[in-house]
Amino acid sequence: MTKKLILTLAILISGLNIYANISIPPFDSTSTQNRSKAKNIILLIGDGMGVAQIYSGLTVNHGKLNLEQFKIIGFSKTYSASSYVTDSGAGATAISTGTKTKNGSIAVDTAGKALKTILEIAEDNQMSTGLVSTSAITHATPASFIAHNTNRDKYEEIAADFLKTDIDVFIGGGKDNFDKRKDQVNLIDELKKKGYTVTDTITDFKDLKTNKLAGFTAKGHNPPISKGRGEMLSIATQKAIDILKQNKKGFFLMVEGSQIDWGGHDNDAEYIEQEMIDFDKAIGKALDFAREDGNTLVIVTADHETGGLSLIDGNYKTGNVEAKFSTKDHSGVMVPIFAFGPGAEKFGGIQENTDIFYKMLESLHISYEKMNGKN
Repeated sequence: MTKKLILTLAILISGLNIYANISIPPFDSTSTQNRSKAKNIILLIGDGMGVAQIYSGLTVNHGKLNLEQFKIIGFSKTYSASSYVTDSGAGATAISTGTKTKNGSIAVDTAGKALKTILEIAEDNQMSTGLVSTSAITHATPASFIAHNTNRDKYEEIAADFLKTDIDVFIGGGKDNFDKRKDQVNLIDELKKKGYTVTDTITDFKDLKTNKLAGFTAKGHNPPISKGRGEMLSIATQKAIDILKQNKKGFFLMVEGSQIDWGGHDNDAEYIEQEMIDFDKAIGKALDFAREDGNTLVIVTADHETGGLSLIDGNYKTGNVEAKFSTKDHSGVMVPIFAFGPGAEKFGGIQENTDIFYKMLESLHISYEKMNGKN
């Protein structure tokens, strides 16, 4: 063996030894490459939306959804503190507060103690806030971001909690919970005293000039797409963005496509597909703004899957889907998370649903420890 060859081998072996001893650090959310800060967050929750619901909507819409534009995709574990299969109250609470709670509760822990929500934290940081829903605005998912109750069905108590916050815009059904109450208190009058423009006509939204909006789109829940709801969700989403973006310190907005869940409970594939496509239009509004703005993190996820939906067959060209269901209730499967914008890289992979809360705070550069007075 020549000296040249021996020298070459020695260099190679030395190099291999060096690389063998390198300790590759784990993902560090504080590193420079992961320190991108979001000014705004738009969180869109498809209630009951699992992978099959998404793919059925994609098929019926001939192979196109705005969701396809997301490149960062993960999954979350949805179990609650009391059950392998969560309900919407516990599922949304996990996302809004970073804490798992009992089914039936909203933004309280298992002992009934109120938990601070991402919406309330945003307010504490002088950000604007908003909620939009195709259900009553007092229903479990939107309520979990603004109210605190051990019983998600206490709609009138939940409505009263809206007056305890400085939320800038909320749009959805549930007007009767504010003005036709058992205690005879008219919360609509109270909202007006606090400076809200109150309207119950969706056509008014586009032209309204206001910084504080309470938009009631139904006395109770909004009707399904198939029964005349129209473009309420995408119109309301755009209006909320237009109001909230005026704050230079940023905003937090939660938008819920509520009735994907209801189609699952009814084992009605067509209901699911129509609601999925409608929800996707609202996602499109959020993405359009985020691209133009450059400082907005868009997250799309679900609180749980509903119906145990399985797709047996389908056809992109005809837009037909053959579906079967395993239950009329929620299922325990993981649900997807899609993320776009500054901080999106944090949301890939399998994670707890509670992680979404902490990753939103991290993306906003809000310290959870400092927020709670910890060192």
